[in-house]
Amino acid sequence: MSSLVLYFQMHQPRRLRRYSVFDTGTDYFDDARNEAICKRVAERSYSTATAKLLDLARRHGGQFRFSIGITGILIAQLRKWAPHVLDNLAALAETGCMEIVGETFYHSLSFLYDRDEFAAQIDMHEQAVIEAFGVTPAVFRNTEMIYSNDLAKWLVGHENYKAILTEGADQVLHGKSPNRAYRPAGVDGDGAPALLLRNYPLSDDLAFRFGRCESMASPDALLGELDRLDGPLCNLFIDMESLGEHQPAGCGVFDFLERVPNSVIATADHDFRTVSEAAATITDDAPRLNVPDFISWADTERDLTAWLANAMQSNALADLYKVRPKIEAVADATEREALLADWRRLTTADHYYYMATKTTEDGFIHKYFSPYDSPYDAFINFMNVLDNLRTRLE
Repeated sequence: MSSLVLYFQMHQPRRLRRYSVFDTGTDYFDDARNEAICKRVAERSYSTATAKLLDLARRHGGQFRFSIGITGILIAQLRKWAPHVLDNLAALAETGCMEIVGETFYHSLSFLYDRDEFAAQIDMHEQAVIEAFGVTPAVFRNTEMIYSNDLAKWLVGHENYKAILTEGADQVLHGKSPNRAYRPAGVDGDGAPALLLRNYPLSDDLAFRFGRCESMASPDALLGELDRLDGPLCNLFIDMESLGEHQPAGCGVFDFLERVPNSVIATADHDFRTVSEAAATITDDAPRLNVPDFISWADTERDLTAWLANAMQSNALADLYKVRPKIEAVADATEREALLADWRRLTTADHYYYMATKTTEDGFIHKYFSPYDSPYDAFINFMNVLDNLRTRLE
């Protein structure tokens, strides 16, 4: 028997406005654009997808189960511009069929630079989830599924998560299957969290190649993939925007989502599980997975090069994280909190994603998502904002 483990990631950054060296204001964010994009994605994807998931959860009486991750900065934007999406998610949480996954509030790379800030953003996200949906996350997914052995060790010492989600990257599996739960290398004892690995070929078929690949041609085709699985778990982890935004409704993706639960539930060989339920399948003799270097679910390299492949990205991130200790030293509490709030919004990984200079197919994807004319424009704009923030400190 194998289980289909569906996880949908929801995130939208708060994009910067065009900010020149001559600007002196502290209004750094293009909220006219952010509002328009949030409403557009809500209309095309979030509203229909969450309503569909709610209907399926209620209709199948708890047999259809799945998980969702939503960043804190998106929760804040939806509260202002598309509150009905949060209402749908809250109703889904009440069904008990949906599990909310923990992460960093600002979708940041803080684990790489500042572990205290990383802990603070995890706590902020947990509180936001409790307030919005009345649940406490039990499974963790770092920004963009960035993971290494070091993350597992840190989480065991600081947070109480039963599992971690990451990419089933070839460079760490070395031929092993992504379709089972692992224990992290270097973490001893029964308290070690389970590692759940994204089946990236099938996940990408759904997210990027739907309608153009055999595995997602129909629910029966997906069932055939489950029948041939070399393990008990099929972890399909995708962006929620793939439903309706990247894969438009006209291509049949919502009809596919509608039909999959009936096909899976009708068999005696397969079921649906949340990520916590998938983690519970781990056995006492589960193998260790050694991930000495960071992996992620981004780009074909599945490493950190989406955000750290060039000097612009590295310098921008290094300069940003030098600022936080200076903010913490500001005596006036009101001013300190205002500075820290703006600084934290600059930690969002998307700002550095826009600075990527890749020229492969990944480069076209970076360009597609970027609001800038070029990576250099993204870097200059970001540094202008950061310079203003540093001037406020002085």
